[in-house]
Amino acid sequence: MAHYFESPARGLAAGERAQEVPLRIGGRDVRLATAPGVFSGSRVDPGTTVLLDTVDFSDRHGDLLDIGCGYGPLSLTMASFAPDATVWAVDVNDRALELCRANAQRLGLNNVRVCRPEDVPAEIRFRFVCSNPAIRIGKPKLHAMLSHWLGRLEPDGEAYLVVQRNLGSDSLHRWLVEQGWPTTRVTSVRGYRVLQCLPRHP
Repeated sequence: MAHYFESPARGLAAGERAQEVPLRIGGRDVRLATAPGVFSGSRVDPGTTVLLDTVDFSDRHGDLLDIGCGYGPLSLTMASFAPDATVWAVDVNDRALELCRANAQRLGLNNVRVCRPEDVPAEIRFRFVCSNPAIRIGKPKLHAMLSHWLGRLEPDGEAYLVVQRNLGSDSLHRWLVEQGWPTTRVTSVRGYRVLQCLPRHP
């Protein structure tokens, strides 16, 4: 899974072909630009689809976060349903960020802030976090990443994570609870668990 650690050059290299994948947002059929070297570049990932079908994105306000935004399926859905919110689309892959930014512009979504993790202002706290997290980076990096972002939930905030069962969703659920984040399994569909995490108790 080299794309988690190495960012392809911006733009397409010789032999690479631009692609598009379909996505339905609130009854509207759109096509998102994607490319080789990003997560699930040939289709919207099944786990992301489960998350999109499970979570209510409407009437969200404040600062919202997509951890590992890729080319933007979650971020753009959040931005479409919550036009008054600011959606932070965060990734470490420069090509993914470039695509997400272009897709937001193409759809006229001006409330999306696409950036690397270190470029999110330290004072920002999130009302809502939604992510198909990069499980394959390994537990130490995954736990550090989730600790960082879940630690920035507002007191009345919530986070939704989708994790494949055979990639450790149940052990992640236990770890989240052990770390003090009240966590509930919302649904299990086609081997994917959707977990709701609430802020740590004071």
